[in-house]
Amino acid sequence: MAMKTSKEYIESLRKLNLVVYMFGKRVHNVVEDPIIRPSMSAVAMTYSLAMDPQYEDLMTATSHLTGKKINRFTHIHQSVDDLVKKSKMGRLLGSITGCCFQRCVGMDALNALSMTTFDIDKKYGTQYNERFLKYLAYVQEEDLVCDGAMTDPKGDRSLPPHRQSDPDMFLHVIEERADGIVVSGAKAHQTGAVNSHEIIVMPTITMREEDHDYAISFAVPSDTEGITYIMGRQSCDTRKLEPGTMDRGNMAFGGHEALIVFDRVFVPWKRVFMYKEHDFSGHLVEQFASYHRQSYACKVGVGDVLIGAVQTAAEYNGAERASHVKDKIVEMNHLNETLYCGCIACAAEGHREPSGTYYVDTLLANVHKQNVTRFPYEIARLAQDIAGGLMVTCPSEADLDSPDVGKWVRKYFAARNGVPTEHRIRILRLIENITMGTAAVGYLTESMHGAGSPQAQRIMIARLADIRKKQETAKRLAGIVEDKDAVREA
Repeated sequence: MAMKTSKEYIESLRKLNLVVYMFGKRVHNVVEDPIIRPSMSAVAMTYSLAMDPQYEDLMTATSHLTGKKINRFTHIHQSVDDLVKKSKMGRLLGSITGCCFQRCVGMDALNALSMTTFDIDKKYGTQYNERFLKYLAYVQEEDLVCDGAMTDPKGDRSLPPHRQSDPDMFLHVIEERADGIVVSGAKAHQTGAVNSHEIIVMPTITMREEDHDYAISFAVPSDTEGITYIMGRQSCDTRKLEPGTMDRGNMAFGGHEALIVFDRVFVPWKRVFMYKEHDFSGHLVEQFASYHRQSYACKVGVGDVLIGAVQTAAEYNGAERASHVKDKIVEMNHLNETLYCGCIACAAEGHREPSGTYYVDTLLANVHKQNVTRFPYEIARLAQDIAGGLMVTCPSEADLDSPDVGKWVRKYFAARNGVPTEHRIRILRLIENITMGTAAVGYLTESMHGAGSPQAQRIMIARLADIRKKQETAKRLAGIVEDKDAVREA
């Protein structure tokens, strides 16, 4: 098959037997559920654009395994150009959907494992990379959505995994069998989990030798026996259950997160890619995190949508010529394009690893993600400033359509002549959705905590910035000559 259409993707989800709970009840038809469906539609767009000749160059690639044309989300980066196109693809999809489209984390997991499995094999003579490449060929041929599952609940953050009072706070091996392993635990904050065909599990932190049972990586089908999904709540999520579309803000697309519970889940050996090699756990975490920090090019695309919405709102209000409004929109564009500079830079400075996979510049990827923890919040603040208070005080679509009070809503919330009140409300609802509603999970909270906390990036920046080299340059230019032995001792 190699590539699915969006229709084939949706039909493939119907064949899954997922165990999903939301609001305390089992969801028996995940594909048609009105709260989940918009997130599935966002993923479907990654299939639709891959079939569109206009976007073929960004959305597809040539498999290094088979030579076939494949969806770029299943591709292993073979050049700097691949890394750059990944960033451009992220911005494109963010600008089309206005939300998280959920496939980046799986793509980043595949690329990280292509390197880490190779490196483990080189040191220990294992066969993880061979297993992984067979699995990758399957993912590419079937054009599957993979959920990259890294974040454990963690329990008491002051304690390592092996000292937790409940060992399931970090996913771990509980039984080894001749045909595979049995695992228990959970993975939290899993974006797009119930829209995925496969779950790729990775460790969440660097493990010590005492934590070797937690140093595991594997892949299982998303409907494997013993896996349960518990959907997370989002602001304004139940608006999707109401008649009409205006109050949703984003009419077509959305995202979701879930807790994935692994209750004695069996994993065959052919799908195990790390097994107790604790010394490579941090290696995998760092490589995945660097790729995923690059992936926040998607926020630039969502920023494009938000800036467009704010410009429209200003024009509807008759305020677009005010100097302070123009200056704020310039600032929003400046911040958004600065984010784009970061994701393109870490891709352009990428390099080839021994496995053959191309890897981003780790320092620049962390700098980019550090900016992502800040700039979208300022962009959102400026958006709310320009939008005005009606964004959060506006009556509902039902009031607008009411035979009793609709005339008053249309009369008193009208702005510039010639602009229907409904249009003004719709654009304000979109701004609300991105900065406060369901999309704010992806645009703001995920910008802060996704791909690791802000402090995790600062630690990496401190480690990689090569302060000593900067000092040596400064001292040379200043004419400072030091006794190197004395400096070393100090």
